[in-house]
Amino acid sequence: MLTGVGLPAAVPGAGGRRIPEWASRAEEYGFATLGVLDRLVYDNYEPVVALAAAAAVTSRISLATTVLTAPYRNNTPLLAKQLASVDRLSGGRLTLGLAAGNRDDDFLVSGVAPAGRGPRLDAMVRELRGLWAGDVPDGAADPVGPAPRRSPPLVFGGTSAAAFRRTALYGDGWIAGGSSPSGYRSTARRVTAAWDRHGRTGRPRLMTLLYFALGPGADRLAERYLLNYYAFSGRERSIVAMALTGPGRLRDAMKEYEDAGCDEIVFVPCGSGPDQLDRLADAAL
Repeated sequence: MLTGVGLPAAVPGAGGRRIPEWASRAEEYGFATLGVLDRLVYDNYEPVVALAAAAAVTSRISLATTVLTAPYRNNTPLLAKQLASVDRLSGGRLTLGLAAGNRDDDFLVSGVAPAGRGPRLDAMVRELRGLWAGDVPDGAADPVGPAPRRSPPLVFGGTSAAAFRRTALYGDGWIAGGSSPSGYRSTARRVTAAWDRHGRTGRPRLMTLLYFALGPGADRLAERYLLNYYAFSGRERSIVAMALTGPGRLRDAMKEYEDAGCDEIVFVPCGSGPDQLDRLADAAL
């Protein structure tokens, strides 16, 4: 099982230099992937921009949107160009995680109706792939370019039947937003069943995000961040309870998720201090 780490790009107040510094050190430690969360109406760095900053200071570590809420972005050719640019700048290291999203405010401030976001995501995926293959968008005489080094691997988030169907039809894998190991095992089986039902060969790549905070004050750090980040959800307390706030608990979770069939965990930091990356490396690598 691979071990990735999220950039602290969604931690309010993270300094601008912290993103490239974190990325560079994560690569030195040997983490497999740098992930990034997506919000619009929040004090975070835009995820595609954050990955571009990470690409500039790394050469080996994979880069992933974990995940990008694509349907509130109402200019698919622009999104295709941004993502292809990161893939080219990084030498073909981008994995594209996508989901339909669950925050209406991100849609409303973008002038996009929240209703119908699932079908809109399906249409965007088809358009993205066409644009990367050289399709000329309506109203243009030429492709948008640059072409990515290859069509980036696609993983999808979500726990609905539509999300599992989307994974089977268009994706290379699925990523969970955080759950218990038993819940993950059950949901992963539904993903695999949809994969088989749609005639896909092999097996989907299975990933998950897990929040962590380590060291002195870890419980308070996790609580402060997650209560803020998930205040809209109504389930922020249960999310806080699942945060990994000790090395032993973190290592136990790694074993449990590996036993549940997970191929990669991306550990998402609740704080932006460099000690969090150091402590994670000590516990997980």
